Amino acid sequence: MTPLAVSATDLHRSFDGREVLAGIDLTLRQGEFLALLGRSGSGKSTLLRAMAGLDPEFTGRLLVPERRSVVFQDHRLQPWKRVLDNVVLGLPRAGARAAGLTALEEVGLTDHARAWPVTLSGGEAQRAALARALVRDPQLLLLDEPFGALDALTRLRMHGLLRELCARHRPAVLLVTHDVDEAIALADRIIVLTDGRLGRPHQAVRGSAELRTELLAELGVGVGEPVAA
Repeated sequence: MTPLAVSATDLHRSFDGREVLAGIDLTLRQGEFLALLGRSGSGKSTLLRAMAGLDPEFTGRLLVPERRSVVFQDHRLQPWKRVLDNVVLGLPRAGARAAGLTALEEVGLTDHARAWPVTLSGGEAQRAALARALVRDPQLLLLDEPFGALDALTRLRMHGLLRELCARHRPAVLLVTHDVDEAIALADRIIVLTDGRLGRPHQAVRGSAELRTELLAELGVGVGEPVAA
């Protein structure tokens, strides 16, 4: 059986007396792609930040791999460093440049290695952010609405690229999103988080209208209504 990458047991996290994570139990296997759906304030980014080690103020038991990478909605490239330098930031100097160039080749940005971040389009900047995450060979890849600021066509292209890269590198992936169609397009398994509590897991079936309706219902949205970001 594929080994576990993430094991969370009875996770709780509160802010100013308000419980945001209310006893989370979750497992994620190596190579599995899990999408976590939820409205704003449901606790999904809080859970991701706990897994990333960015918020240690939770109670419960959380086991995650040592090698983790995060891609956020904004690319977070340092504007005073060129693209390649951003990708290899923090890596040991030996072999970093070669690894960075390989990562840029994987995301189709070889010609932009010496470019400044300000010259990149939104999609190019997010591809650079993906390269920066994957060059570290993560066992766990955490994605916090990484395509939310992109236009629809660029987002579709990024979906295809992400599927290809995940199939190649096989990290465990947790995608936080409010977009039901994105979750269905990318994930192996989908769970809705509501008021800090996880719903039942759904096996993703790409293009399934029935699954889309079920997920929208769990989010409290009727078919045809927009899901709030």
